[in-house]
Amino acid sequence: MAAVDHWSSATEQLAALDAGEISSVELVDHHLARIDERNAEINAIVVPTADRALEAARRADELRAGGRRGGGDRPALLGLPITLKESTQVAGLPHSAGLVAFKDHRPATDGPIARDVFAAGACLLGTTNIPEALGDWQANSQVYGRTNNPWDPTRTPGGSTGGGAAALAAGLTPLEIGSDIGGSIRVPAAYCGVYGHRPSETAIPRHGSLPGDDVPNPWVLMGVQGPLARSAIDLELLFDVVAGPVEGEDAGWRLDLPPARHDRLGDFRVAVMPTLPWVRPSADMQGKVDELASFLSTQGATVREAMPDVDVDAYREDYHRLLTVMTVPYGKTPDELQAHAQRLRGGGPIAEATADGMTLTAHGLRDLLARRERARAAWRAFFSEWDVLIAPTALGSAFEHVEGPQSKRTLLIDGVEVAYGLNIVYPMWAVFAGQPATAFPAGLDSSGLPLGLQAIGGYLDDRTTMRFAQLLEREWYHFQRPPGW
Repeated sequence: MAAVDHWSSATEQLAALDAGEISSVELVDHHLARIDERNAEINAIVVPTADRALEAARRADELRAGGRRGGGDRPALLGLPITLKESTQVAGLPHSAGLVAFKDHRPATDGPIARDVFAAGACLLGTTNIPEALGDWQANSQVYGRTNNPWDPTRTPGGSTGGGAAALAAGLTPLEIGSDIGGSIRVPAAYCGVYGHRPSETAIPRHGSLPGDDVPNPWVLMGVQGPLARSAIDLELLFDVVAGPVEGEDAGWRLDLPPARHDRLGDFRVAVMPTLPWVRPSADMQGKVDELASFLSTQGATVREAMPDVDVDAYREDYHRLLTVMTVPYGKTPDELQAHAQRLRGGGPIAEATADGMTLTAHGLRDLLARRERARAAWRAFFSEWDVLIAPTALGSAFEHVEGPQSKRTLLIDGVEVAYGLNIVYPMWAVFAGQPATAFPAGLDSSGLPLGLQAIGGYLDDRTTMRFAQLLEREWYHFQRPPGW
């Protein structure tokens, strides 16, 4: 396959298809062969759909041939291979979110993400691994087992979109869509050395990302679905396919995002997130933040430490309150929730916030959402002065596989054990207020593992953070293959 191969970007693969240098069937066959050869080493794609992919590829080749004869426009992803997170609602495919209770659940209809990518002509190679209930920075469940990081099989690829990020880094797929309520797009992207975009909270339909979550629900907050890729250009390609209103709203409005604020790095006003009070990132990670700040300054950008005008402790605690409301297991009785909350009381500010979230009244939720809106106002004011806020994506590079209850786990950061849950302190900033954030490669740490940073932007200013990552891809660091792959 001379025109392109499995390391080519999605944009390059589409260009080769359009030029007639390769057929979709050939391109899909090539990826399927790659999956057969290497997927077992990392267990990234857990529900293969080879026959489905080849049938879609045959249809794409026929449509593209007809378009050449008739001069018609092609769908945006026509004939391109793709994977989707297993928790993405796809008609007829397993949709368990890693939960044994749902291992045989197969929805009858496509969710909005699947509907849009299939309408755009994508060929589904399979779905990718996730942790149980999407609730971990690993991709390990009783349904599908563990996914390994292509950079080091003893380490996690991140979670919850761990299988998707690993598949990208291993050259098994050119595009993936994941979900993010606690870094589940950005952390796997960082750990595997690829790109990921957490969209503005309402830019992409949010339902269809969990079993039974098959209709729009205004109650669901903070969680989003968004693209991952090996190129920042491809992030925007896939974003444009799936962005838009939910069903019902599309009768009256269209999504019309503003263009990127700048097209040169030197024109950006770049805020740098200062070290947070609760934990320090690894020296390698902080070194990459400093390196990027210095590089941007040499390009002529305005660069300075700055943060939105919020109480950082209250912001963090309110995030955990709302996260608990959104993720507490359904079916728990009020007495069970009260008992669990009581066990948490006295365990520190985050334990108290989690307990609050388990027992919040309707009036309490109303007040919490009012505080969230004040935080969103602070972000709006901040981004009237700044274009992006850069920060680590996680505390360090990918950690070794770990077992046991998350409350008992620790991470080793520069030889110091820190609580596992502290890995959320950088992802959460964009989540609580619904801001867009693009994760991008920042080179390797002293152990040769990928490090990733993120650019947080103003609400619905998604094109600015993606453009920033595109410029860095061209002028700073970009994706590199894991050794041996």
